[in-house]
Amino acid sequence: MTAPFSVEVVRVYDDWQAHPGVHVFVDRLWPRGLSKDRFRPDEWLKDIAPSNELRKWYHADIEPRWPEFRRRYRAELDGNAGAMAHLLDLARKGPVALLTSTHDIDRSATVILRDVILERLEAAT
Repeated sequence: MTAPFSVEVVRVYDDWQAHPGVHVFVDRLWPRGLSKDRFRPDEWLKDIAPSNELRKWYHADIEPRWPEFRRRYRAELDGNAGAMAHLLDLARKGPVALLTSTHDIDRSATVILRDVILERLEAAT
């Protein structure tokens, strides 16, 4: 039987504090319109976000590039062992809310990150 892990994707502009667990902001850039006094996540893990090159490439034409973006970002995550190990450790200990400022969560790097975390946790149990 596998352990139930809780890793959620939550927009920073929504009521993110209502979500249980550790709140980890995973965007490379600070969210527009939110001061550091107003937005205080438990952690800011910007190095887990897609590289600037990949982010710019994807945002130039989102819809048709989504499948390739998913593949490329997963490859970047494979090369980011330290940050991934940290997130996996957090998720093993309890709920994690991955915070993002993206508007379209369904086509965001954060859902890919969540899926990779859950896949790796399930594979390890």
